[in-house]
Amino acid sequence: MATPRKGKAKVKVTSSGKKVSYGQAGKAKGGGARVKPGTSKGDSYCARSLGIKKRLPKKKQNDPNTPNTLSRKRWKCSGAKSRRK
Repeated sequence: MATPRKGKAKVKVTSSGKKVSYGQAGKAKGGGARVKPGTSKGDSYCARSLGIKKRLPKKKQNDPNTPNTLSRKRWKCSGAKSRRK
């Protein structure tokens, strides 16, 4: 199994064996996580990625293994908003 490039946050291997990299890589300047759900940055990301999702074919919109879907899950997107849990 190939390892991801240095700095990639996560790599998911789907059931078909495809490796999918997603989400924002690395740490923020202060050393904290870059993915912070429930912030204005998260809301901005979710709004942009919702536009990407809407432009995909219907089959891909519901596919749980697309990079956009996996990243939206990591940002805890609900529609155009990111929610804190």
